[in-house]
Amino acid sequence: MSAEITSSVQLCRIMRPDDANIVGNVHGGTILKMIEEAGYIISTRHCNTQNGDRCLAALVRVEKTEFLSPVFIGEVAHVTAEITFTSKHSLEVHIKVMAENIITGAKKMASRAVLWYVPFSLQNVEKIMEVPPIEYSSAEQEEEGKKRYEAQKMERLETKMLTEEIVSSPPNPEQHTVAFSQSSLIQLVGPSECTLHDYISGGVTMKLMDEVAGIVAARHCKTNIVTASVDAVNFQKKIKKGSVVTVTGRLTFVSNKSMEIEVVVDATSLLEGEKIKYRAVSAYFTYISLDRDNKPLPVPTLKVEGEGEQRRFEEGKARYLQNKAKRVTTKEQQ
Repeated sequence: MSAEITSSVQLCRIMRPDDANIVGNVHGGTILKMIEEAGYIISTRHCNTQNGDRCLAALVRVEKTEFLSPVFIGEVAHVTAEITFTSKHSLEVHIKVMAENIITGAKKMASRAVLWYVPFSLQNVEKIMEVPPIEYSSAEQEEEGKKRYEAQKMERLETKMLTEEIVSSPPNPEQHTVAFSQSSLIQLVGPSECTLHDYISGGVTMKLMDEVAGIVAARHCKTNIVTASVDAVNFQKKIKKGSVVTVTGRLTFVSNKSMEIEVVVDATSLLEGEKIKYRAVSAYFTYISLDRDNKPLPVPTLKVEGEGEQRRFEEGKARYLQNKAKRVTTKEQQ
């Protein structure tokens, strides 16, 4: 995208041992959190360039995120964010992550993503603010942005949140079944995970989701695993400080070299006395298994049991084939 559209924001941070797994690969959740922070900064900064109420940008959607190359301990992650389109009440932000080996100076493209933000008044979290328009380098560029905006808007309306209850695994499940690797994480949302509006930040949520997905993948393969991609993530309901979140992941589809893992985030409020659990976020993470040289390994076959698991497996297979076709088309275009 042209730099004439808007100034960009760049975050740089060296990757440390607590950012990575036991073999030195940086967690996808760490990168996702940095991606969201960069998007939050540029969106909030842009929306406060106008007169009126001060506001904070909230993440409402993440398009498909691709992890192109692993990042390792000791490398510097350069996260660049750029606003590429604005509607009346939302912003599209393109993010790219470069990994730099500071010893050799070599750089590589590690990840890329597209995020959508909506600004909310700092005084009234229910009040959506108008977004200052940006200047485009051409009418064609603005028109392409409008098409992307309408497409994501339609998909958000058509996408139904997964409300299916994920039941606990039975005792002593058979290896390589869905129940064997299914995992959950329960956490109280504290002040350090929240924005100034006292709601959990999107980056923290995605990091928790990636951690659970990683546990599921590792239990299934028993090897080193890394995040390959994340399908579109829609943030449908806010999660307030003091809530208890339950993040659950389960395998839905396995190909020869990849695993699709459904991750859902359910929340209940402790402070307000509400005991009703609601579905806040859901997404599909794709993981791959690696050997000691970071080369892809075959993935154990998933043993599907019951109609529900079979249905989810077929749906996952359809997504896998669709994404595979898109990658082929993109390579041909390039």
